[in-house]
Amino acid sequence: MDGGKASDGDGSDRLYAEACAVYAPALARLARSVESDPDRARDLEQDIHLALWRSFDGFDGRCALGTWVYRVAHNTAAGHAARGARAAKLVAIEDAGELLSAENPERAVGATRAVDRLRALIARLRPADRTIILLYLEGLEAAAIGEIAGLSSGNVATKVHRIKSLLAAHFASGDPS
Repeated sequence: MDGGKASDGDGSDRLYAEACAVYAPALARLARSVESDPDRARDLEQDIHLALWRSFDGFDGRCALGTWVYRVAHNTAAGHAARGARAAKLVAIEDAGELLSAENPERAVGATRAVDRLRALIARLRPADRTIILLYLEGLEAAAIGEIAGLSSGNVATKVHRIKSLLAAHFASGDPS
């Protein structure tokens, strides 16, 4: 391996295994956030993994492994969406329903509806804005999101603030759409 470049099959396989060990859960969440149908989400997840595995022949180490993984994954997901796949629900916050006590079904139903509304609002965002907010919800810093999306970190921070304000306004208005 030369300066991080995957110049042979073994290097590519090693990088892919390393990327999967760290990022596989995030890649699954991304697939489920783009595609609401579970079967189509699994297909997209497989497409992302295939694209990622193939991409490591061209990985030259000029960016962090995580940046490369997210860039390939989001480009694959964007291509999938552009081919007519239905934009779907945000999954990164899906676990919120699991945090609720099973002994309080009314609260669980209310939280599920709130999460569903938030997902629907995020699904209606333009793909670039949806990508930014999904990466933000994954816990990435503005600089990392900027590197993935091709924006400055200041631009990302501004977009995140605007998207959060937009979502909060729609959510607070009680608009079910």
